[in-house]
Amino acid sequence: MKEFSHPAAQAKQVVDFNRCVESTVTVCRNEWKYVADVELDLDPRLPPVYCSPGEMNQVLLNLIVNAAHAIGDKLGGVTNERGKITISTRCQGDWLEIRVSDTGTGIPEAIRDRIFDPFFTTKPVGKGTGQGLAITHSIVVEKHHGTIDVETTPGKGTTFIVRIPIHDQEEEKNASDLPGGSPESVIA
Repeated sequence: MKEFSHPAAQAKQVVDFNRCVESTVTVCRNEWKYVADVELDLDPRLPPVYCSPGEMNQVLLNLIVNAAHAIGDKLGGVTNERGKITISTRCQGDWLEIRVSDTGTGIPEAIRDRIFDPFFTTKPVGKGTGQGLAITHSIVVEKHHGTIDVETTPGKGTTFIVRIPIHDQEEEKNASDLPGGSPESVIA
């Protein structure tokens, strides 16, 4: 809990991203434990990632909570059935790829282009504000210079695919502008 909410977690720093995933899953357990099992498929060779851990924990939290709600909606209160949320991390070149998949309701085609709009929600009054995916998009795209994509099949589930750079792009750009032209030349 301390790692998840620490104020210094807003500043970008080098972190063990798999640990961020594990702590977020623990923090939001009450949201998913009655409707789903969570499976982690975390790349053990994932290098340290330069990001704002607090903001990326918020991204993960929003995606996991939405997944749990989608599964709960699909199950419709049936208590002997459970859905599944799968969270994976992978290194794709210079990018970290995080996938959050669920076996929930899926997203109808008619609303897919609006899911990242602020205040857009399909949830009943009192259940959602329409801010979770808008905040997630802002953190990933604007603050971390990454991408967020969605794959979904109505009635089967949804996968959100988040990609952020593993390294500090500004630092690498500045280092490549120096004589010698590479980050390694700065260290030498």
